[in-house]
Amino acid sequence: MDPNLCMTFPALNILDGFAHAFTLRHPTINVRVDREEAVRNLAGWHNEVLQTELGFDLSKLATAEQVHGNRVAVVTHPLQGPAQGADALISAARGIVLGIYVADCCAVYLADPVAGAFGVVHSGKKGTEQNITGLTIRALVENFGTRPENLVFQLSPCIRPPAYETDFAATIREQAMAAGVLPRNVHDEGICTTSDPGRYYSYRMEKGKTGRMLALLGRH
Repeated sequence: MDPNLCMTFPALNILDGFAHAFTLRHPTINVRVDREEAVRNLAGWHNEVLQTELGFDLSKLATAEQVHGNRVAVVTHPLQGPAQGADALISAARGIVLGIYVADCCAVYLADPVAGAFGVVHSGKKGTEQNITGLTIRALVENFGTRPENLVFQLSPCIRPPAYETDFAATIREQAMAAGVLPRNVHDEGICTTSDPGRYYSYRMEKGKTGRMLALLGRH
């Protein structure tokens, strides 16, 4: 995996049976367009990461509509299109990979190596205010028997102060621990998406005409 095009996280790399990636800015793909067109332009490359680097078939990718709400969708089999009205996805199915698009908002990864459950969350200012993280952890408990203390919890790069007025990353970490995630299992590299325009897409810095990073988490 080219570290200039994708990043992975040490806390997730050590988990058996899980595969993940966080795609970065691609230097040659045009993204100075609206969101839908940018995602279409990036699709071929994102699919290559999914299939070649992570070893999942494209048909096994589940995504969310991402409406800045707090609905959590339970994925037990491949979806036909994005999960409507959802900003978080959870599963325990082998062969399924979950994907969330971000460009300043935070992509949260959750992996339970004991129960085999996992999830990804789109949490920006609005989703964080609605405690989507806490609701996702509750859904993992209710649907798959996850014990919060077993969860490995990872935040992606996202926009942070002083580039943004709200430190929603700090609130996400607090919400995770309030839901029972152990502090030692909450991981955050503290990277702001405005810190390196050559590496990250930033909706705010680029005034909406930009690409999307894709957070992928699956179970083999």
